[in-house]
Amino acid sequence: MASCKAWLRKFSHAFRGLVVGMHGQSSFLVHLLVALAAVALGLVVGLTSVEWAILTVTIGLVLAMELLNSGLEALARAVTDQENPWIKDALDIAAGAVLLASLVAVLVGICLFLPHLVRLSRLL
Repeated sequence: MASCKAWLRKFSHAFRGLVVGMHGQSSFLVHLLVALAAVALGLVVGLTSVEWAILTVTIGLVLAMELLNSGLEALARAVTDQENPWIKDALDIAAGAVLLASLVAVLVGICLFLPHLVRLSRLL
């Protein structure tokens, strides 16, 4: 079993990965801003604890997919700066995964927020 020092090193690498993955990534920033807007709207409409759990998992999924995509982009740059059809396919597939996660997040957001927004609009 790994020692405490080894575990700390693993977490150190993981936190470094978060920082590197977020730094200078405009797509990550866009996803983060949308996530913060969703959290703010959740506070306004009063999401239930289950709705908060769903929103949190959805946000985490999109941000994690964006980090994986950024990691794959960094790896591709390290492998070659030449055009390579396999690397292009891998990068496009990763970008497609982020797009899919984002579209699912939009649908989840509609399911979570629409009933609350309809209820609030009836009160006005």
